[in-house]
Amino acid sequence: MNEPTSLLWFGLFAVAAVAIVIDIVIHRRGEFSVSTKTALIETAGWVVLALLFDLWIFYARGKQASIQFLSGYLIEQSLSIDNIFLFLVIFRSFQLAPRAQHRILYYGVAGALVMRIAFVFAGVTLLDHFQPIVYVFGAILFVTAFRMLFPRREETASSWVVRAIGRFLPITENDDGRHFFLRENGKWRATSLFLALLTIEAVDVIFATDSIPAVLSVTRDAFIAYSSNVFAVLGLRAIYFVLSGILRRVRFLHQGLAAVLIFTGIKMVGSNYFSIPDTWSLAIIGGIFAITAAASLCWPAKQVETPQ
Repeated sequence: MNEPTSLLWFGLFAVAAVAIVIDIVIHRRGEFSVSTKTALIETAGWVVLALLFDLWIFYARGKQASIQFLSGYLIEQSLSIDNIFLFLVIFRSFQLAPRAQHRILYYGVAGALVMRIAFVFAGVTLLDHFQPIVYVFGAILFVTAFRMLFPRREETASSWVVRAIGRFLPITENDDGRHFFLRENGKWRATSLFLALLTIEAVDVIFATDSIPAVLSVTRDAFIAYSSNVFAVLGLRAIYFVLSGILRRVRFLHQGLAAVLIFTGIKMVGSNYFSIPDTWSLAIIGGIFAITAAASLCWPAKQVETPQ
C-alpha cells in the first residue's frame, strides 16, 4: 500500500506507451477499415486494461482512490462518447475515408493526452490556491448540461478552421486523402487531412473545459484525475468505430449526460458545505447511465439517420 507517487506515474506512462505501441503494430499489419466486431474486441480490451490498472490503484492507494478512478473514468468515457457525435460530423464535412479517419483519430488521441495533463494540473493548482474557482468550474458544468438538454445543429468548427488556416497557408483543392501537405507550383499547401486534424485538436480543447471540471468534482488528486482521463481517451478510437453507426439510437444520451454534469456541478459547488461519499457518487453516476440506456431501449427514436 501507499506506493511512491513517482512509481505510479511511471507505471501509468509505461502502461499507456506499451498499449499504444501494441495497438499501432496490430493495425499496421491489418486493415485500416476497422469492422464493428474488431472495434468491439478492442473496446473490451481497453476497458479491461483500465480495470486492471484500477486494481493496481486499489493495491497502491486504497479503496477510496480506486472508487475515484472508476468514477472519473466513467464520467470521461461518457463525455467522450458524446463527443463522437461531433467527430462524425467533422469527418463527414471533410469527406474523409475510413483509413484517413483512423489516422486522424490516432493523432487526436496523442494530442488529447498531452493537453489533458496540462488542464488537470492547472485545475488542481487553481483549486488548491483559489478556492472560489469551484464556482467557476461548477458554472461550466451547469452551462454544459443546459446545452446538452437542447438538440445540436449539425455544424462543426471546420469552417472557421479553414478560414483561419487559409490566412496563413494556402489550401489545395487537389487532395489525395493521404498527406497533410502537398507541393503545388513550388508552394506547400494544406490538405483536408491536415485541416481535419487541426479541427479535432481544436475541439478537444473545448471538450477538456467540460470534462476536467467534471472529473475534478470527484477527485482533486492529479494522478487519479489524469489517469482516468488517459484510459478513457486511449479507448476513444475503438469506441468511435463501434458507435459510429449506432450512436444516434441512444435517444436519451444527452439528457443522461446533462444529469451527470448537473450532479457533478452540485457536488463541486457544494463541496464546502456538504460531502457526498465516493461510493455514493459512483452509484449515482452509474445509475444515471443505466436509466439512460434502459429508457433508450424502451422508447427508441422513431428515425435513425445513418452517417454518410
